[in-house]
Amino acid sequence: MTAKFLQLAATLAFAVATSQAVAQESTNNVANTTDWSVFVDGTPKECWGVSKPKETVNTKDGAPVSVRRGEILLFVTYRAGGAQGEVSFSGGYPFAGGSTVKLEVGSSAFDLFTDGEWAWAGSPEDDTAIMAALKAGGSAKVTGRSGKGTQTEDTFSLLGFSAAVDEAAKRCAS
Repeated sequence: MTAKFLQLAATLAFAVATSQAVAQESTNNVANTTDWSVFVDGTPKECWGVSKPKETVNTKDGAPVSVRRGEILLFVTYRAGGAQGEVSFSGGYPFAGGSTVKLEVGSSAFDLFTDGEWAWAGSPEDDTAIMAALKAGGSAKVTGRSGKGTQTEDTFSLLGFSAAVDEAAKRCAS
């Protein structure tokens, strides 16, 4: 990877992590669409669709294990005058250094880069491709690996996804 890309990724990671930390704590829920919720908050205004997994499986060395994780959330974020449909994932634990998270929707698979407990698409073009797959899919599976070697698989329902992200986009269009 080029130094410029790594710098851009680090800057983006910091900006999104900061805003997403606020996003998790927001109580400004403006809409619910089946399995997805829409929130609006902040100055400048941020709007996001978010969902919790319907199923979580944690394994180590191929065997199921019980682990304690923080909030597990799949986001699509919009910012007035900024990000448009930015896909991110909070795994609820620190990911293994240098690892990626795999997001699967039907037969499509995408690698998300990680930083701490967060994972993002690598570019706006990747966000667009992921969004198209999520809108067409019925569920999404996100697979990651913790710094302690635990593999996690979180399955998210996509019922209400399109309505939620359309609502979030509309609310941050102005």
